[in-house]
Formats: sequence, structure tokens, C-alpha cells
Amino acid sequence: MQLFRHPGLSIGIGALVVAAVIAGARARGPIVSTTVAARTDLDQRVIASGRVRVVTRVQLSAQMSGRVVSVRVVDGQRVKRGDLLVQMDDAEAGAAVSQAKAAVSQASGRIEQLRKVGAIVTTEASRQAATNLARAESDLARAEQLSAAGILARVDLDDARRSVEIARAQKNAADAQQTASTPKGIDSSIAMSALVESQAQLAAAIARLGQTRLVASQDGIILIRAVEPGDTVQPGTTLLEVAADGETQLVIEPDERNLAWIHPGQKARASADAYPTTIFDAEVYYIAPAIDRQRGSIEVRLRVASPPEFLKPDMTVSVDLTVASQRGVIAIPSDAVRGAATPAPWVLVVQDGRIARRNVTLGIRGEGHTEIQSGLEEGAEVVRATDVTLVEGQRVRAAPGDR
Repeated sequence: MQLFRHPGLSIGIGALVVAAVIAGARARGPIVSTTVAARTDLDQRVIASGRVRVVTRVQLSAQMSGRVVSVRVVDGQRVKRGDLLVQMDDAEAGAAVSQAKAAVSQASGRIEQLRKVGAIVTTEASRQAATNLARAESDLARAEQLSAAGILARVDLDDARRSVEIARAQKNAADAQQTASTPKGIDSSIAMSALVESQAQLAAAIARLGQTRLVASQDGIILIRAVEPGDTVQPGTTLLEVAADGETQLVIEPDERNLAWIHPGQKARASADAYPTTIFDAEVYYIAPAIDRQRGSIEVRLRVASPPEFLKPDMTVSVDLTVASQRGVIAIPSDAVRGAATPAPWVLVVQDGRIARRNVTLGIRGEGHTEIQSGLEEGAEVVRATDVTLVEGQRVRAAPGDR
């Protein structure tokens, strides 16, 4: 009751008590959250977003100028090799094929004519010319005899000689014509050249007609349809883009700091963002030889042996890649490691109520935990991340947290 009569004295005593409590707390040091270094199994993983890679992306272009008559496919449609995709106006090209076929038929007929009719005609002409020559030569011999006897005039003898020359010339011409009509003769050669030329023109016309039809060169999926019926297109204009069927692949671009941990043959688990509950297997098979210096990342490709049916080209995926595993190693929460990105990381431990520094060697980094290869014994009480400035030898009060 005396204290209430002297309020100033009560306040003074209270202040002394508070000061004593504060001084005692300071003497024992700040409270720090701690954890115990314990043995555990660790898996270091690289988790990255990526996409389904189109291994063969084919751009189908117009090979000739013309008007598009019909487009037989739409975006996302599956096509088979040989399917008609785009039809262009083929009236002019079709007429050119008909004309070329007629030229081939004409050239073939000429060769057949030389083979069957020409040989007979020229042979008969040569025989007739030989007969005429023989008769003219016989007439000339009689004329010479008569002229020598003085019975035949000189002019008649000259006429007989000219008849022989004419008959001989006709015989040579007939022989030449007969030779020309043989399979190795000039007429046959000319006719054969005409046939070859007409056949080449037919092949070119058929090729131009084929260019009016755009067909699928292999099985795949239409990614982009960039043409509509009625469009007039020019050579080289891209009409369709097709993802050809083949091996399913994923591509991710993890940070280059993970490069040392990633190797071909490593297994991964992946899922499409559109179907996150369906997990499928993948395997690393390619690591790019250079870093993307703009983003500081490395391109990594993975094969998918058994892709789910819903997987589509360019679909966004998440890839969980296990790059290292350790069993029964000493580990602590990653936030308890100081200077983890430096060449000399360390941890703070509580030993006999005071802070002690331990230089450590780090191993793999698992999910939320880091392996300690050396510098820290099992069971050590390690200080976790804190905003309080701590120095070696400082008194602290440990508050054990999650182990």
C-alpha cells in the first residue's frame, strides 16, 4: 500500500526491472533461427519451360504464277503424303500438254512411215533407176557402133550419152534417198530428232501441269494456311506451312550456370502446360555448342520416345531434368549457406551459445537443400538466414526451426 502512496517510486522500480530484463537479454544475445545438419537424399534438378520442337517444318510455295482455284486443307488438319492441298487454274497448262502430245504423235508417225513405207518406195525407186541406167547404157553402146559405121548422126550419139548421164544421176539420187530412209539415214535422224524434241516438250508441259497441283510430300500437320481460293500467286509465294511427322522433340533454354550439370542421355520428366497432370518421359540428346549471349542461356533438346497424343507443334511444356543425385549426404537448407555463389562459401553455427564460422565445400543443390561435402559435421546447429548482423564469437540464443 506504501507504493501506491509514492507513484514515482513505483515507476522507478518498474524501469529498473525492464532495464534489467533488457540487459539480461542483450547479455545472452539475439534469438536466431537454426537447423541441424543432417544426412538425407538429394536430387539436383533443372526445371525449365520450353516448347515442342518441330523437327521438319516445310514451307510449300507456288512454283508458277496463276490463280488459286481451291484449297483443300485448313489449319491443324492432318495430311498424308500425296494428298492434294492446293489446286491452281490448269486450263492453259492442260492445253499445252495436249498440244505436246499431238506433236509426239506426229513425230512418231513420221518415223513409222519411214520404217514401213519409205523403205519400200525408195527401194523400188532405186531398182527402177538402175534399170533405166542399164537401158541407157545399152542404147549408148548401139549408138556408138552405128556412129562408127557412119550410120548414126553425131547429134544422136550425143543424145544417147546425155541419156546415160541423166540415168546415172537419177540412180545416184535414188540410192541416196534409199540410204537416207534407213534407220541410220539422214531422214530417220531428222525424224528421230523431231520425236525427241517433241517428247521433251511434252515432259515440260506435263511438269508445268503438275505445278498447278500442290501436294503433300510427306505425312504431317498443316500449321499455317496462307492462301485462299481466288488468290493470284507468284512463284515463291508461301502458300502453306506443314510440320512433317517425325521424332517428337522438346527444346528448353536453361541458364548457362546449369551447363556443367547437363549431359546427353540424362532422363527428364515433362508435361504440357495445357495438360499439367499428364507426365511423360524425355531424354537429353543435344546441347548447343554456343551460349545465347543476349539471354545467357543454352539450348538443350530432348527426345520423347512415347509422346502423348495431345502434344502439338510449338506447344509450351515444362521440363524437370534430374542432373545429379546423392544418397545419405550431409545437407542443410540452402538459405543457411553464405556466399554460395562465391569460391569460398561458409556457414554460421551455434557452438556453446556463440556464433562460429565454418568454411564449407558445397556439393549438389537439391530442392531447398544443399549438400555439404566438407567443413561441417553431422548434427551441427546451423544458423539460417536472418536480418540480424552476426559476428563470430557473438552470444546468441538458438531457436531451432524446421529440421
